[in-house]
Amino acid sequence: MKIAVDGMGGDNSPRVVVEGSIQALKEFEDLQIIITGKQNEINKELSKYEYDKNKITVVNATEVIDANDHPVMAIRRKKDSSLVKALNLVKNNEADAIISAGSTGAFMAGSLFIVGRINGIDRPALAPIMPGKNGKFMVVDCGANVDCKPNNLVQFAHMGKIYFENVLGVKNPSIGLVNIGVEEEKGNELTKATYKLLKNEAINFVGNIEPRDVPLGNTDIVVCDGFVGNTILKMYEGVSSSIFDVLKSEIMSSTRTKIGGLLLKPIFKKFKTKFDYKEYGGAAFIGVKGICIKAHGSSDGKALKNAIKQAIIFYDNKIIEKISNEIESL
Repeated sequence: MKIAVDGMGGDNSPRVVVEGSIQALKEFEDLQIIITGKQNEINKELSKYEYDKNKITVVNATEVIDANDHPVMAIRRKKDSSLVKALNLVKNNEADAIISAGSTGAFMAGSLFIVGRINGIDRPALAPIMPGKNGKFMVVDCGANVDCKPNNLVQFAHMGKIYFENVLGVKNPSIGLVNIGVEEEKGNELTKATYKLLKNEAINFVGNIEPRDVPLGNTDIVVCDGFVGNTILKMYEGVSSSIFDVLKSEIMSSTRTKIGGLLLKPIFKKFKTKFDYKEYGGAAFIGVKGICIKAHGSSDGKALKNAIKQAIIFYDNKIIEKISNEIESL
């Protein structure tokens, strides 16, 4: 399998891109990586490692798309950017997948305009796997589509089902619709119309789910428009970060609490690992014709490696083909 990695995307590129790529080569066989970006900078980082030189190729790119660039205009104008070059490798079948920790908006726009949609898909969606109290869950959509129609959310549910079944191995996953109440008549026009459609689909639809119940992880796939999904994601990240900061502050406040913290250190470590985004790698853009994985902007080498792992699982399980067949059958 060949994976293109945006070498200049993310807060700590190209250092963590190279680090994650090297880690992936050590863990996965039959893997080749193409890193796009400023060749001199990438080669300087590669020179720090011992690795099979035949398994990493660097494709020079003179431009970088950053967070301040308008997503669509950046894709159109910065043809020699590391992101556009990586996307074109997937479009031209020179790579089987792309990983980027760069601008989410630009990556989404490029995935749509360069790689293209699966036939029958109206709106591709950003679908991260997130940690819950009782198990992992997926949010679809998490920011790719701010304004949606009921049919878009129905497609999100079907694409999420295919991904969850094949990547996480959960057969007939439960699917819930984010709403302000569990009753069918609750919500705005979008959620009420979507509920009527979802309850008649051949999926395990469990009804509305309130935001306070999302973190429990009792519902495998949480469906919503991108505005709601992105709000859930950012609130989730903020609350998690705040909890860790408060705990650390309280533990360090006195000798007594420091001793207690030391005794509880194994529990805290396990808790942090469970809720660490690095363990999940990235979020897939589902609904496009290529494997596109968005890694967190502040990813380290481990997170990049796990994003590559996610792309490999996506590829091995033929997710794009299965989504295409699912949508065709609707």
